[in-house]
Amino acid sequence: MNDYYALRLDVEPCSADATDVLAYMLGDAGYESFVPDESGLTAYVPAAAYSDDAVRAVLEDFPFDAVVTAAATFVEGRDWNAEWERNYFKPIVVGERCVVHSSFHTDVPAAEFDIVIDPKMAFGTGHHATTSLILTSLLDKELEGRSLIDVGTGTGILAILAAMRGAVPVTGIEIDSFAWENACENIRLNGHPEIAMLRGDAALLEALAPAHVVVANINRNVILADVVRYAAAMRPGATLLLSGFYTADCDMVEKAAREAGLQPVKRSSRDDWACVELCKPAAL
Repeated sequence: MNDYYALRLDVEPCSADATDVLAYMLGDAGYESFVPDESGLTAYVPAAAYSDDAVRAVLEDFPFDAVVTAAATFVEGRDWNAEWERNYFKPIVVGERCVVHSSFHTDVPAAEFDIVIDPKMAFGTGHHATTSLILTSLLDKELEGRSLIDVGTGTGILAILAAMRGAVPVTGIEIDSFAWENACENIRLNGHPEIAMLRGDAALLEALAPAHVVVANINRNVILADVVRYAAAMRPGATLLLSGFYTADCDMVEKAAREAGLQPVKRSSRDDWACVELCKPAAL
């Protein structure tokens, strides 16, 4: 059953930076979806993963001078598509070439790439800066006939755009079972059954053929732990796109990537969230 806990965090004084940091810290604790507002943040975690101790640890480590009031509410499994339709998810256009919308939307702008995402509770509708940054990067890349692996695929949105732009083969990896099911549904909705969806983590990369492009939009700690695996999964001359962390973390991420044999190419950012592009040197 897809039961959740909704954790309401009221922050005084509240700011976008404060709610972003809370979302970042809760992401490390297993929270999947975040809805900030002018007073704080509502965060969602699968019921089986909820922990009072984890919430207390986040609040104790919260680096802002603010008063944070927390209250958790059990949310019984429901039609999450309807929840997103009523409350959060609206069609968006990325890079003037890609529109992202759900199957329940009727007034959708025309675009070169039309992606249907029924997000349920999986991360990745294009609204968050990190997803948008990587979508934009994928729109700028030559992907025709090039292989791509999306680690932590969430809704599958990045893998779907890659397939639409001619990448082949495309593989998505997702550790969360509910998100994995949601990604498979979205792949079917978009008519790209050739996308392979694997359930697991970066350990699965070892069994895959090295790719031309590897994508990981996860969080800083997971990226730092797995960047060596990402590098090993890349062909010589391949590209690695990383996001899910703040601009302040770029130096740390790039340092770990250099130690794994990768070279930084460029950074991009939006709302203080970052995307780092790296390459694996071509064989001599």
